[in-house]
Amino acid sequence: MGLNVLILAGSRPGRPDPMAQAAGISHKAILPICGAPMISRVITALQAVEGIGKIAVCIEQPDVLSGIVPDNVTFIPPAAGPSASVMRALDTLGTPLLVTTADHALLEPGWIRDFVQGARDNGCDVAAGIAMEPDILRDVPGTKRTMIRLADGAFSGCNMFLFRTPAARGVIRLWQKLEADRKHPFRMARTLGPGVLLRFVLRRLTRADVCRRIGQLSHARVALIPLPNGRAAVDVDKPADLELVTRLLCATPAT
Repeated sequence: MGLNVLILAGSRPGRPDPMAQAAGISHKAILPICGAPMISRVITALQAVEGIGKIAVCIEQPDVLSGIVPDNVTFIPPAAGPSASVMRALDTLGTPLLVTTADHALLEPGWIRDFVQGARDNGCDVAAGIAMEPDILRDVPGTKRTMIRLADGAFSGCNMFLFRTPAARGVIRLWQKLEADRKHPFRMARTLGPGVLLRFVLRRLTRADVCRRIGQLSHARVALIPLPNGRAAVDVDKPADLELVTRLLCATPAT
């Protein structure tokens, strides 16, 4: 049974992506890098991985991808927010479901294999790919990434998630609650618990603590899977990212 994939490629309602606006296009997903739209690079990397099944794209205007994505790629309309869109995809595609984003232009097949294998070895229900700060500094020196600083090291997310089992729904429901409360920090704090926040502020919170707490709240086994290449943390969110990714891709042949 193949591993189905969801690529998040939509724009938030009423909030055009500034990168797309600057390029004069409707969606960041079709932003060209070294002659190829970002999303086509993501799909090419996915198709090079053994065992990949259906690939679906979540976007509100599928026609903008006409002639860009292969004919066997399907589309899922976005719901109210990323978490609801992932839940909709889970209802349609089932588990296991790999989720990534259209702006992950550096995505490599090897990273996907390492991530999926790491999640399987862990035996978790849900996994998130991360890159540790030393690896980011080594592989993409000078880049500015959003870092989560914990007691056992700082890391950045890699826009790679694996929902391995039906229990993953509990994590998505928690995600939906936190997403709904994102403008109300006190509600989010109440959900996560004051003890977790205090340990985070005091730099005593570890990755295992984070996974354990999410697991308690969602009734699922959660894992953060470190990827060995710091480039996995790079997506295209701002002009400096586009410049970096263009330099790396135009200088290095795809693998």
